[in-house]
Amino acid sequence: MKSYLVMTVLGTDRPGLVSSLADTVSAHGGNWLESRMARLAGQFAGIARIECDTASVDALISELQAPGNSGLTILAVREEAEESATRRTVVVDVVGNDRPGIVKELSAAVASAGGNIEELTTGLESAPMTGQPMFRAHGIVSIPEDTESATLIAAIEGLGGDLTVDLSI
Repeated sequence: MKSYLVMTVLGTDRPGLVSSLADTVSAHGGNWLESRMARLAGQFAGIARIECDTASVDALISELQAPGNSGLTILAVREEAEESATRRTVVVDVVGNDRPGIVKELSAAVASAGGNIEELTTGLESAPMTGQPMFRAHGIVSIPEDTESATLIAAIEGLGGDLTVDLSI
């Protein structure tokens, strides 16, 4: 029987870090199913979904979380996904002037429209003419089947006239 883990990893970035984690997963007969990883301010931040035989999962978690695991903080939990109501996903792109709290506002607007953020990447870039910081977000949002995309667009555009929103299915 198979078990599934969701693992988060945080620590000082270095060459071979992902290889070391993959070696540990493989040594326990695990299969690395999917992941998202980034280097942020010299730190490695990652999340991965792992499949492993149920008989090996406790040993894998113990080894991943062993003290002295090269200065990494690793949290691994068994996946216990519940069946949810039918939803559809949309790709959301938002661009606008940066300001403190914009991610808080954006996430609240998505939630108010019944949306759930499945993935989100945010960043700053310089505006072409002025060089002012521009906020950019790209994400995947799931919404109830019966919710119109226009509801989500209106909720995000309601945050201010300086935001442009693009949705695609």
